[in-house]
Amino acid sequence: MIQVREYARLTTNTNAEVSLDCGVISPATFAWLQNLAAGWQKAEHVALIDGHQSLKLGSYVGYLQSPAGDAIEILPKTNLGKQDPMAARSILQRILMASLGIKPRTAGAADLLRMRQPIHEWIFSQFLIELQRLASRGLRFDYQRVDEESRFIRGQLRLDQQQRQPPGRQHFFHISHDIYTPNRLENRLLKTALGYVLSTCKSGENWRLANELSHLMAEIPTEAEPIWGMARWQSGKLMQIYDNVRPWCELILEQLNPNFQQGKHTGIALLFPMEQLFEKYVEVSLRRSLPAGCQLKAQASSEYLLKHKAQGSDIAARMFQLKPDLLLKTSAGSQVLDMKWKLLDQNAAMSEQKYNIKQSDLYQMFAYGHKYQNGNGHMMLIYPQHDLFTEPLPAFWYSDNLAVWAVPFCLETSTLVSGTWQAHFLSHRKEQATIGSNG
Repeated sequence: MIQVREYARLTTNTNAEVSLDCGVISPATFAWLQNLAAGWQKAEHVALIDGHQSLKLGSYVGYLQSPAGDAIEILPKTNLGKQDPMAARSILQRILMASLGIKPRTAGAADLLRMRQPIHEWIFSQFLIELQRLASRGLRFDYQRVDEESRFIRGQLRLDQQQRQPPGRQHFFHISHDIYTPNRLENRLLKTALGYVLSTCKSGENWRLANELSHLMAEIPTEAEPIWGMARWQSGKLMQIYDNVRPWCELILEQLNPNFQQGKHTGIALLFPMEQLFEKYVEVSLRRSLPAGCQLKAQASSEYLLKHKAQGSDIAARMFQLKPDLLLKTSAGSQVLDMKWKLLDQNAAMSEQKYNIKQSDLYQMFAYGHKYQNGNGHMMLIYPQHDLFTEPLPAFWYSDNLAVWAVPFCLETSTLVSGTWQAHFLSHRKEQATIGSNG
């Protein structure tokens, strides 16, 4: 298996130096990746052509397996210098579980061993473990109406069909009755995901468990349209025992479904956008430590950049909606928090990179500050912590009243790194509360 990380280069040049930033693949796999990337709407996030014999990956992480047999594990770029795939994989697993809303169970020896599996095999193992727990507790059955021709009468006799029965078959009865069967939508979806796992997993332990479960669920058919079916998955008190397996099932069906590869089930593509995973991970982590009286709103969309009255119109339309990642609401006012999956360098203040902060991100925060905070107070840009970004940067001031802080988020402890920004955020709330009481 080829292990690389985000933005790595994949090449067919066998003389290239192999590392987490460069992997060597076969020409057949290279051609498959080109075709695969061309099918996505945002191909630049998946892969970009980088020369005649090389291809540069984007910001997606996960697992790829070409029809030629090359397996590629793409890990998050959590550090600039270190080459530690185990640490990167552990962080990705933690982020995935937080994004799916799954609480980790107590880690035992078997769990620690599974943490060393490639990311796709780890996802398969989590699904199989939860499915096994569900099967041991008992699958939910449901009543299903059956219309059939039988020698015996049970249920309801279908008189219309019976009256049209030919003379030679009058000893058969057209009946309609209910049977208690495990053939319900949720079980069919689980069986479909199980079939994908059984056909694609390489781990002996995963295959053994998947094969065992497939025999237990042999009488349950697969679901022809799994993506359609996931939207109709029932939830409620009677289906609570399905809650732990559902996110893993959804993950497998949405990512490994043939529709994900333009209708061609050739190779495997199990990819996740790292920016969205990081945003969700920070949101979930901050909600757990939210002080009393505070509310965290994701993807606020109440403000627009400008108003425009078209010629001949009496109504001014709002244009260009502003949607910050998080809006912290307190009794003193609102504060904008935005997440960026980029590696900053706290020692590059005077260089052309300017800490590696994108100028467009600061323009974006400027608009957020004026629309959501009336041009007053403190905002926050949250980046992942790593060796070159261990403490918050000094504040960036747009004016005497509006500032933005760049703060590292520790992926290990799931917390913001403390610093001087805390006192300024607290003082801002006190000042707003005083203004509100006097106003």
